[in-house]
Amino acid sequence: MEHEVFVPVPVPALLRTLGDPARVARCVPGLQQDADASASPLAGRLKLRAGGHTITYRGELRLTGPERDRFSVTGKGVEARGTGAVELALTIGLTATDGGTTIAYSGTADGDGRLVELEEGAALAAAHRLLDRFTQQLVTESLAAREEADAGAEADADADGDDAVAAEGLAGDEEGAVGSGGSGDEVRADDADGSAGDDPGSVYDSPVPPPSLDPVAGVEFTVPDEPPAEAAHARRTMIGRSAEEVDHAPPRGRYAPVPSPEAGGASTTLRWVAPAAALALASAVVLGRALRRRRP
Repeated sequence: MEHEVFVPVPVPALLRTLGDPARVARCVPGLQQDADASASPLAGRLKLRAGGHTITYRGELRLTGPERDRFSVTGKGVEARGTGAVELALTIGLTATDGGTTIAYSGTADGDGRLVELEEGAALAAAHRLLDRFTQQLVTESLAAREEADAGAEADADADGDDAVAAEGLAGDEEGAVGSGGSGDEVRADDADGSAGDDPGSVYDSPVPPPSLDPVAGVEFTVPDEPPAEAAHARRTMIGRSAEEVDHAPPRGRYAPVPSPEAGGASTTLRWVAPAAALALASAVVLGRALRRRRP
């Protein structure tokens, strides 16, 4: 089996990626790595889609190189569901071309079981499809690794520049300290001589400034205990009755007090006496007129 693919990636970037087994494991499509931390990154289960069937192999791949820009891949695996087995021997060659690299795959695969039962050409087509997907992922990993390397180089350059600036700052500080050492001593000596000759005295000996002239300092203000009557009347007119008046006012409406029965009976009697008196007076007047008419 032979297969060639062109990729727009330089040879050194591909060499760095193929030299890292962990990155190569991420490039293999359908590979499920073993959970054991001590196992190789290229050990686990590999699912192969061929001729409308999915065959799962359990085994390990081994990558050696580079030797003159070539890597060798060997591997063995057994079917996870069956008794078949397969052995692989593959060579990966890198050739620099204009604008990129040409990757040449060449190798053989021997086995039995379900792989042999496939139609003629199905296994070869599956192998080519697997290599194409591997190459595509290889390009992605190589570009990511190159970006990480460029970022690391920029970070190192920035760190070196910061160290140089810090070193220059320290050197300048030391020179300034050496140059200003004598003058500082002289200034401190002058200050000591001046302070020894002058006695500033105590803080309590300083003169107290006179008070400011206040035009209303001697005027006494008196506040009346109660507001005048006019003010109370105006306030009561504006805001209504005071709280005291409201408290002493009798309740109205449904909360009004009910009169006693005696008061109710007296009022009822007075209501009947007045109409009866009026009726009696009217009857007397009518009777008197009738008697006058009967006289000759």
